[in-house]
Amino acid sequence: MVIGFIALLCVDFIQLIIPRVVKHGVDGLAEQQITQMGLLKLGGLIVFLAVIVACLRFFWRYLIIGFSRLLERAVRNRMFNHILKMDAPFFEKHTTGDLMAHMSNDLNAVQMACGMGMVAAVDALVMGTAAIGFMIHINAKLTLLALLPMPFLAIFTRILSAKMHKRFTTVQEQFSLLTEFARSTLVSIRLIKAYTTETFQTGRFDSLGKKYVKSNLQVAFLQGLMFPIATLVGNIGMLLVLWYGGRLVISGSITIGDFVAFISYLYMLVWPMMAIGWVANLVQRGLTSLNRIFALVNCKSTLPQIETMPTSPLENPVFELKNLSFSYSGAERPALAGISLQLGPGIHGITGRTGSGKSTLCKLLARLYPVDNDLLYINDHDVNTLSVSYIHAHIGYVGQEPILFSDTIAANIALGVPDASKDEIETAAQHAAIHEDILEFPASYETMIGERGVKLSGGQRQRLALARALLCDKPILLIDDGLSAVDVATEHEVFQGLQHRLSGKTVIIVSNRIKLLSMTDRIIILEEGRVAHDGTHEQLLDGSPLYKTMFEKQIRQNPAEVSIS
Repeated sequence: MVIGFIALLCVDFIQLIIPRVVKHGVDGLAEQQITQMGLLKLGGLIVFLAVIVACLRFFWRYLIIGFSRLLERAVRNRMFNHILKMDAPFFEKHTTGDLMAHMSNDLNAVQMACGMGMVAAVDALVMGTAAIGFMIHINAKLTLLALLPMPFLAIFTRILSAKMHKRFTTVQEQFSLLTEFARSTLVSIRLIKAYTTETFQTGRFDSLGKKYVKSNLQVAFLQGLMFPIATLVGNIGMLLVLWYGGRLVISGSITIGDFVAFISYLYMLVWPMMAIGWVANLVQRGLTSLNRIFALVNCKSTLPQIETMPTSPLENPVFELKNLSFSYSGAERPALAGISLQLGPGIHGITGRTGSGKSTLCKLLARLYPVDNDLLYINDHDVNTLSVSYIHAHIGYVGQEPILFSDTIAANIALGVPDASKDEIETAAQHAAIHEDILEFPASYETMIGERGVKLSGGQRQRLALARALLCDKPILLIDDGLSAVDVATEHEVFQGLQHRLSGKTVIIVSNRIKLLSMTDRIIILEEGRVAHDGTHEQLLDGSPLYKTMFEKQIRQNPAEVSIS
């Protein structure tokens, strides 16, 4: 930055010297005191200075614009790192499109303000101040007359800048909406085609695009005013110089060389005057975007930020819930209400009607949402006294919607253990009952599965996500309805793999399938966020009307699948 700005100042200084060289040539011609060789030397000097300007201009552009790119990278990395550390409530408030807009459009505006905006500001200030100084040296009254229209430009620029800030904020918000709509449409492309809503989605996208264009045109209207006004002010100043300066030349107060040099300096002032509008535009865009970025990175996670981490790993983990209640933001009733449970080593099944709080319970155990003090414990430690990263390091989580990446099958399984060997990956896949399916693909474990696992069936995606969790080999495994797309025979095979691999660990499986629940050590039934019943399969058949109803319904639909072996 220092070297870049030194080069920029040298460029400005040399540009200010050139009119002085021209002045000597014009005065020499007017007084017939310069030879052809003298003119050639002055011309050669101007060419020499121009070459130096070109070289120095390259260096300041490379160094200063390069700095702005380094700054852009640093801010982007900070934003990305911050986003990855945020909790579930944060992502409920910020859409993916909005976050993408922050890391693209907003960041680009900041980069431009800190790159070309900073250069233009410094260049205009130095060039403008120096040019005015040389003009005063030639004639102070003429300079005052030339600068007379300047205050009007400053006032006009300030008024427009305030309006531009507000309008550009609207532009960025519209861009976020447009980006999010495009992202959500592309992610759901199969659903869009299945319902033949391509035309409808195109119409909505076009509507958002028109709003975005309209907002940009409102900004462009203000930008379009700045440049003509700056040019008009410069030309008015030039008119005054021609009128008054010409009279000074006629009266002999200044030489014709001084007059030519003065006009050259006045032309140099046109760029600073125009830069006022351009820099104001870049600064307003940059400040607006910087405020949006600052608001994003200033968001605090609702989970406690504890930096210290226990050195000893969790062994034989036991969850203890003490009258735990939880409500989502804006919800009319609590998702969980006064749950008291102990969940230790073994396989626990959780079931209940839709909306009974099963998934919410899993998310709280996985520390995706905050809980109050003294409500949730792990091995006698309040979870709020342990760092979130420490708890996550001991929990494997398989959600209802398996998240897969556009990568190979092996890379998706090894997400949590990037250095896992081929044998370890295959063993985890065997225990998740997906190994044979993988071998049927042409490239086996090196098969690219496409975005969100588009090449796989629903059951294959779930088992692949389960294999990923098994490979991590953590003492706690939460499966939130993660086997719903698997047939009963494969589900039984998966369960046998879980029993083999997770012996002595705490496993919690959310499901409404009686066959799967009957194989667990314990079944917990939730109703309206409360524990309605708790016991084994046989105990619940006798003591829980809901469980008995579920059993009878499923055995009527497919007796072979529900039969307990």
